[in-house]
Amino acid sequence: MTSQQKSSKVKNISLWVAQIILSVLMLMGTVMKFMPIEKISAMMPWTGQLPAIVVRLLGLIDLLGAIGLILPALLNIKPQLTVWAAIGIILLMLCAIVFHVSRGEASVIGFNILIVALALFIAWGRKKNRLQQK
Repeated sequence: MTSQQKSSKVKNISLWVAQIILSVLMLMGTVMKFMPIEKISAMMPWTGQLPAIVVRLLGLIDLLGAIGLILPALLNIKPQLTVWAAIGIILLMLCAIVFHVSRGEASVIGFNILIVALALFIAWGRKKNRLQQK
């Protein structure tokens, strides 16, 4: 095995680890957003200040992101969708950052920044892999 092949294998494993971690985090967000509003508003006050349908829709978006990170790459069916899922998560988290900062909740955006960093790594890595395969 050449050093380039080893490097490619390490990168692929790193990308899969990042995809699984981010997918699990998005699934946790989904589960939380489908809990009773009274229960989640104790942890995330903004959920009690928005219509419940908005919170549920955000949970559905989280679920779609989690699925999009794993299934296309795993099944090798339209694997470029994994890149688009990561980009969608980046956009979602940027909106969340703006939302929290506008509400004076800048102290809670660290998690959103972590999600953006993971999603950027995945989008970059999977896009680069697709370009190298062509």
